[in-house]
Amino acid sequence: MAIDPVALAQDLIRCPSVTPADAGALGRLEAVLTGMGFACHRLRFEEPGTEPVENLYARLGDSGPNLCFAGHTDVVPPGDPRSWSVEPFGGIVAGGRLYGRGTVDMKGAVAAFAAAVSRQLEEHGRPAGSISFLITGDEEGVAINGTRKVLAWLKERGETLDACVVGEPTNPKALGDMIKIGRRGSLTGHLTVHGAQGHVAYPHLADNPLPRLVRMLAAITEEPLDGGTEHFQPSTLALTTIDVGNGATNVIPAQGKATFNIRFNDAHTAAGLEAWLRAKFDAVGGSYDLRMHLSGDSFVTPPGPLTELVADAVEEVTGRRPEYSTTGGTSDARFIKDFCPVVELGLVGQTMHKVDEHVALDDLRRLTDIYAAILRDAFGRIA
Repeated sequence: MAIDPVALAQDLIRCPSVTPADAGALGRLEAVLTGMGFACHRLRFEEPGTEPVENLYARLGDSGPNLCFAGHTDVVPPGDPRSWSVEPFGGIVAGGRLYGRGTVDMKGAVAAFAAAVSRQLEEHGRPAGSISFLITGDEEGVAINGTRKVLAWLKERGETLDACVVGEPTNPKALGDMIKIGRRGSLTGHLTVHGAQGHVAYPHLADNPLPRLVRMLAAITEEPLDGGTEHFQPSTLALTTIDVGNGATNVIPAQGKATFNIRFNDAHTAAGLEAWLRAKFDAVGGSYDLRMHLSGDSFVTPPGPLTELVADAVEEVTGRRPEYSTTGGTSDARFIKDFCPVVELGLVGQTMHKVDEHVALDDLRRLTDIYAAILRDAFGRIA
């Protein structure tokens, strides 16, 4: 009998798997996949100074092509449970909706894909290829011991992925709105401008770093980075904090700090942006330190067999042709894109990370239908 996506989603939601805790979520999914004939591998990774993370890779079949479904069972904290109208980890159904932390992001999609696989096996048997699951417990966290490590493990084994669907919530308002074919890169800069402390009454005896800090920030924000590209909106640079830490009104501070984030499209690279930043800061002059952190480069899966396969399945079920988009934040697709073509398709994201996170039961069942249509047609359309 085919798996019920609502019941499986409830089981997963009832595991309070706040990053990096697993709380039994992967075990529940593993039991379901093992029952369908998947070979399952529980993978625990840990680096010094980080918390250990549980991951799951499961594969049905040993030939290609290998269609992978990627996602995560970890969730963000629910906040104050008293602000919820239901128990955050209760998996409660009310008014045609399933409530709980992680319902949308993204235990609902994980359950829907498992249910779609069970339908595929029941109605069509095993495909002429392989189906795999790559599920991490580290997507909502620092993303060190999760998907990246599993992909490295697969590479060491000589195992390949030929195409991947990530179940992140991609639809702004209604199921069928959008699939993500890429993501902008994310680069964070930490700027410290140095000077020399002194008395405000004797500024010539000090070196005030703040005017230079202001000019540096003006230099990187006064003009747009670009006008957008074929598949991407314009890149953005946003200041997130400016800090001096000076509680005295009669003291010139020794340094000033600022943090900013750049969400960049495929007109840029991280190295190119850092060089541009340093050129702007050097033009202002003075002593400064710049520390950069790259969360992920921009990438795009150009329209082709995988994007058309997914879009056709969405249109078949919803009657709507989804928009191809690269908007939003980062996801683990930024790691998978180095291994195979990848697109993202999941539920409506309006309530993700919010109090009373929920999904319409009809949407959960229709997402299962979409995933089932993808599985039905995938092995004749991807190589």
